[in-house]
Amino acid sequence: MNWLSILLGNLNYTTVFFLMMLESTVIPVPSELVVSPAAYHAAGGHLNIFLVILFATLGADVGASINYIAAYYLGRPIIYRFANSKFGKLCMLNQEKVEKSEKFFDRHGIVATITGRLIPGIRHLISIPAGLAKMHYGTFLLYTTIGAGLWNCILAVLGWYLYSAAPEDQLNDKIMEYGEYIKFAIMVVIALALFYFMGKYLFWRRRQIKG
Repeated sequence: MNWLSILLGNLNYTTVFFLMMLESTVIPVPSELVVSPAAYHAAGGHLNIFLVILFATLGADVGASINYIAAYYLGRPIIYRFANSKFGKLCMLNQEKVEKSEKFFDRHGIVATITGRLIPGIRHLISIPAGLAKMHYGTFLLYTTIGAGLWNCILAVLGWYLYSAAPEDQLNDKIMEYGEYIKFAIMVVIALALFYFMGKYLFWRRRQIKG
């Protein structure tokens, strides 16, 4: 996509907002190649790191809200039909991916709106099951902001660090390399947190039964 390359090559607050909005809908825009390079330029004094995170998070909120509203009002049959359409496939979307995000949401409840924003393959779709489940919009927006803000902070820290560790012509390769480690670490942390809270809940249930 030539337009995407042009925008990625001209990152400012407006393009960061716009690209992150697209990333949170169904358009395949890699957030790693938006926020981290913007933070890299911020470290060089061309942008403000806090404004990069702010505009990236606002963009994510708007994009996620588009998915949420579409799912809320259109319903599952139309969403699935779109996922299986030619345009859906152009966006690397299909029914299986939507069903995967629904199962994740059903399994973890509304907190999935936070944790789902950190998981590859789920991140940009987790707003769809939230809309299908008629989750309260205020709660959805709060949790989306927390999850998206956390993810953008992680990417911004990576970009800021790489400013002193990698030349600009190697930036994207380094981002994708470090990004794999970050994704693995996040998955481990989320899994440990889920096991912890599940164990805590089961312990509480056992005490309730014995009591």
